[in-house]
Amino acid sequence: MIIPFLSLYLQFDLGLSDPHEIGIWAGVIFAGNFVTSFIFQPIWGKFADRYGRKIMLLRSGFGMAIVMVLMGFATNPWHLLLLRMLNGTISGFNPASIALISATTPKERMGFAMGTIQSGGIAGTILGPLFGGLLADTVGYRPIFYLTGALLFGASLLALIVVKEPFDRAKAAARVQASVVEGLRKLARIPQLMSLFAVTFLIQFAMMSPMTLIPLYVQELHGTAANLAFWAGFVGSVTGLSNLVASPLLGKLADRIGGEKILGVALIGAAISFIPQALAGTVWQLLLARFMLGIFLGGLIPAVNTLIRKYTPDGMESRSYSFNTSALAIGNMIGPITGGALSGYIGIQGLFVLSAFMMMLNAFWVWQSLLRRRSSGVRG
Repeated sequence: MIIPFLSLYLQFDLGLSDPHEIGIWAGVIFAGNFVTSFIFQPIWGKFADRYGRKIMLLRSGFGMAIVMVLMGFATNPWHLLLLRMLNGTISGFNPASIALISATTPKERMGFAMGTIQSGGIAGTILGPLFGGLLADTVGYRPIFYLTGALLFGASLLALIVVKEPFDRAKAAARVQASVVEGLRKLARIPQLMSLFAVTFLIQFAMMSPMTLIPLYVQELHGTAANLAFWAGFVGSVTGLSNLVASPLLGKLADRIGGEKILGVALIGAAISFIPQALAGTVWQLLLARFMLGIFLGGLIPAVNTLIRKYTPDGMESRSYSFNTSALAIGNMIGPITGGALSGYIGIQGLFVLSAFMMMLNAFWVWQSLLRRRSSGVRG
């Protein structure tokens, strides 16, 4: 609900006027959350494996609710940056919820469960900016922070009351708890997990590198005619719509044929879907290509999460998902920066081609590290 008007909040409520200064602050504030998240996610993952996933989920949810409300009281960009970094420090609701679901879901139903939670996340991604933009026009920017904080508080309260976790603290306490570095070393000995972490990074990098330039691409295709903002928003959300539908279906299929196969096919399909985006001559062609991309994206993250649970030793699930979240955060940071830097040389069309290449490289990596290894294991 907040991202669509971050630069406007800096301009109208925090007193910035220079467009270049606004752009720099917006980028730094946006990235600040991911910088601290990358550092602290593995630490919270260790605590989750020691004390339980639900308590870490509640710590993150209630903590982010407070920080979000405080953002509405910011009086200068530094306040907002520090609060965003604090938000990244205490965040971890998503990896905690994924670890909690993975620990309580039968393995034969894991793909469907991960696909369903992916649909929930995508629904929020679609509806959040839509409602945030509409409310900002009617009630202003600061109340959106208060409302978002209240929603986070409500979600955390719901988890507190409804969610049950059969976590054996005595057993967890008896288990030797490695440090964050030692935990990473232990997980690094499992080549499939390292491949999956790399896949997560490459997926986010490929997705985020052209993301910030898509509205300009829509303007190039559509011209300066009426409803430009509507078309830009439609192009941005259509991928989420197809993803929303495809995620649980592909997750269920992964339970039947294996997450490795779904991941490989989805990566190839996503790579192919980037090519018509680079060749689009109209907004409708771009829309169709983005819709097709969303279908294949529906098989990526749920398959990765399912496979992480498959290859992670018992008792280290939260740690493993936290390292994966750190890999995702790096992709979120580096992707837009790299895309912006390269766009002046290769254009957004070139960025789509680069994303296609990254996805194909990713598919080859999955074949080498997961599918081929799995086939060798079956034959052995």
